[in-house]
Amino acid sequence: MSLNIKKAFENEKNLWDVELIGEVDIYTAGDLKQVLMGLLQEKEADIRLNCKELDYIDSTGLGVLIGILKRLKNIEKQIIIVNPKDNISKLLKITGLDKIFIME
Repeated sequence: MSLNIKKAFENEKNLWDVELIGEVDIYTAGDLKQVLMGLLQEKEADIRLNCKELDYIDSTGLGVLIGILKRLKNIEKQIIIVNPKDNISKLLKITGLDKIFIME
């Protein structure tokens, strides 16, 4: 499966709205990292990840998100995860990442 990433900046909320569609794994994690780093180079702001259409994420993908979060924390910004499917929510809870990311 592949990964499709839709992104837009919300001026009113001063955040990046990123929709993840498909799977984040060892083959697509690099694409995700490249997109998110590019967003932060354009404008440093919170990142809201809409995971409604994200079917799967592996440890490589989680590593990308943790790396981006470390950079965001340095500038007092966050990653907000919204609409995760049950399997994604379960993975975040098992790994304790539900306490590191903002979950909505």
